[in-house]
Amino acid sequence: MAIHLDHHDHRILAELQADARLTMAELGRRVHLSQPAVSERVRKLEDAGVIRGYRAVVDAGQLGYAIRAVIRIEAMDESLMLHALDTSPEVMTAYDVTGEDSWILEIAVRDVAHLKAVLQRFCQQTPTSTAIILRVLREHAPLKALSAVATEPTPPPIAAKKKPRQ
Repeated sequence: MAIHLDHHDHRILAELQADARLTMAELGRRVHLSQPAVSERVRKLEDAGVIRGYRAVVDAGQLGYAIRAVIRIEAMDESLMLHALDTSPEVMTAYDVTGEDSWILEIAVRDVAHLKAVLQRFCQQTPTSTAIILRVLREHAPLKALSAVATEPTPPPIAAKKKPRQ
């Protein structure tokens, strides 16, 4: 169930998503509330589960993981999947999804040989499809509450580019 968020709550969430290391005093200055008031609002957002945690966003490439990939996995027994995930620290994100696939994983590996080793953990069980991520266009984008999104104007649709005739 969604909780009611006011203008100040939306601004607090936007600021914390941009920089979760802000002090409560600085956050209060940015959203025009006192430090005690903003601290109380943040605590309430945490207690309600709106703010689920704080974390550092790490550059996988700087840690030696040169390749990021997405693996789509067809039907696979959940217990086998959970075991494979437990033995695969390369898996950054795992989704249980609907559609043609049952699971979608995002992984980070050192090189092609490492990619092959990770894929073998999953390919032995069921067919998979892998796509190497060439570049990231959007990642960890700030999330707005639905009430804030509903009040924004809808952008015009993007026209599809026509393919040149041959």
